[in-house]
Amino acid sequence: MKYMRKLLPTLLTLVASLTLTAQSGQLYYITAERVFDGEQMHTGWAVLVKEDQILAAGPAAGIQVPAGAIRVDKPNSTLLPGLIEGHAHLLLYPYNIKSWDDQVTKETDAYRTIRATTHAWKTLQAGFTTVRDLGSEGAGYADVALKKAVDDGVIPGPRLLVAGRAIVATGSYGPKGFDSDSKIMLGAEEADGNEVIRVTRDQMGQGADIIKIYADYRYGPKGETRETFSLEEIQLMARTAGSGGRPLVAHASSVTGMQRAILGGAETIEHGDALDEETALLMKKHKVVFYPTLAAGESISRYRGWQKGKTPEPARITEKKKNFRIAMASGVTIGMGGDVGVYAHGDNALEMELMVEYGMKPIDVLKAATSVNARAFHLEGLTGSIRPGLKADLILVTGDPSHNISDCRKVKWVMKDGVVYRND
Repeated sequence: MKYMRKLLPTLLTLVASLTLTAQSGQLYYITAERVFDGEQMHTGWAVLVKEDQILAAGPAAGIQVPAGAIRVDKPNSTLLPGLIEGHAHLLLYPYNIKSWDDQVTKETDAYRTIRATTHAWKTLQAGFTTVRDLGSEGAGYADVALKKAVDDGVIPGPRLLVAGRAIVATGSYGPKGFDSDSKIMLGAEEADGNEVIRVTRDQMGQGADIIKIYADYRYGPKGETRETFSLEEIQLMARTAGSGGRPLVAHASSVTGMQRAILGGAETIEHGDALDEETALLMKKHKVVFYPTLAAGESISRYRGWQKGKTPEPARITEKKKNFRIAMASGVTIGMGGDVGVYAHGDNALEMELMVEYGMKPIDVLKAATSVNARAFHLEGLTGSIRPGLKADLILVTGDPSHNISDCRKVKWVMKDGVVYRND
């Protein structure tokens, strides 16, 4: 009871804060030293928001301040579209705290969903107003419920695109190593042959916005990554998903897995660890967007003992840097998505920092996290840019992230759908 008496004022303050900041229907006149509109950086701009939409954006001299508008301005700030996280798992948390196997097999779906509500809040506070969540990893359709809770205003969080259970080839995915008499919850749903049609339809019926498949996985005789689904199976899933208005996206690391996914109709490739020039050109030809998930690779290496800058760089990191350069040199469209959940939610900007470290210009990384992701996810008429008619998803950060990408961490103000969720 004594503990609860101490905790209660904090809880009440949090509730009051959310109530005060989450007010919609206002007029906002927003200015900043710099405004990044999703493609270019501007100075001397202003943005006018009415209710949940951007009403005007452009040179401040041409935008009249309406009576009663709330003025927003932060010193030495940059205004950006709300950032878009391209690859997340809100139902997971860092593996150095608890392993993936233990999260999937030992934690209830209810507990994992409760944790996910805090992950959603941390993500929104970090300036990410939209998230593509690529699989509940053994938690069924908890991501669909999480999305509904956000949409209904039950909990604060980013706009979600969810993949539900995701689809794997029989025998390929984990957790593994248990007595065969045991019934263990797998991290995704198994399907093969023509059965992939029924499973794809069922996942759409359960509320999946995206059909995610595992085009390869570490299930070879020696634990090496091998392709899983045949080209024909992938084509069946892509056609079925397309009929339901859903994109097909593919986890793929091997050359064969990537090429089958690209030719089979996947819209995005996740990871791509073995990307070569031939595959990159195929990706570009078919207008497939690449999500290299650099932060997940570095995080896992650190969990295994790598001390960046102090111990030799692991071969997988050296190879990842090479593959990232191949993608850039080949003209592949690269989106921003780090596989967050492998590392901490709210630390989403880590992927952006690594994209710069691996050779991408900061301005291009900003595009990847805004307009590029919006187009890749078919949201370009909704968010990802600052222009009239789009949703009022906006953030203010201190500094200039087009010169120092880490300034994206200095979030001072967050608006989603015209509602302010952070105002420091």
